[in-house]
Amino acid sequence: MRTLVLALAFAALAPPALAASRSTDATFEATLSRRVALPYRVWLPEGYAASGKAWPAILFLHGSGERGSDLSFVARNGPPLVAQTRGLPFVVIAPQLPAGETWSADAVLALLDRVQGALAIDTTRIYLTGLSMGAYGAYETAIAAPGRFAALLTVSGAGNPVEICKLKGVPTWIVHGAKDDVIPVDWGREMARRLENCKGDVRWTLEPDAGHDAWTKVYDDPATYEWFLAHRRAP
Repeated sequence: MRTLVLALAFAALAPPALAASRSTDATFEATLSRRVALPYRVWLPEGYAASGKAWPAILFLHGSGERGSDLSFVARNGPPLVAQTRGLPFVVIAPQLPAGETWSADAVLALLDRVQGALAIDTTRIYLTGLSMGAYGAYETAIAAPGRFAALLTVSGAGNPVEICKLKGVPTWIVHGAKDDVIPVDWGREMARRLENCKGDVRWTLEPDAGHDAWTKVYDDPATYEWFLAHRRAP
């Protein structure tokens, strides 16, 4: 297990004592920090060590049920489960949130920086995906840094539709179950509609027989990983 510690610096404006009925400008400076701990697990593809090449990578954000202190939980679903049981031609990166926490883009991106610096990853083929609560985190992360990702896949989730047009340059696939009783299907459909309206490269899939668990079918399908590999961002 590896732990990521992230320090952030901020500057803000605040006035000193003010004369009556007049304003005065000044600058207040301080260094503020917060500690972020994200245990994570990485799966390496067969032949990684001997290949001498950079590999595509999938960064996966889990749902609320996989939070906690047992890192094996991150392989309950999604690409980690497939990588662990069948293998994938990707470096698969799966961080884990502590119980009660939610995803934040700055922490996820800092973790990605750390892993990129340690492993042979093709930076033009980094794919971001998440399910349920992880889909929210994936949207937030991609919106914060759209230039980092070659493609985005979200399943059974939603995000901030006001900011979705920031992803118009990122190929995005949105999947939702028609019978989802946890996150309304209209929320996922609205993300797709807004991205389409701003000329984004978006694919919308409604699984007619699926409830909230629309992810098992999606991540088990080899075509999903072919879709990832069909996309590469400009260097």
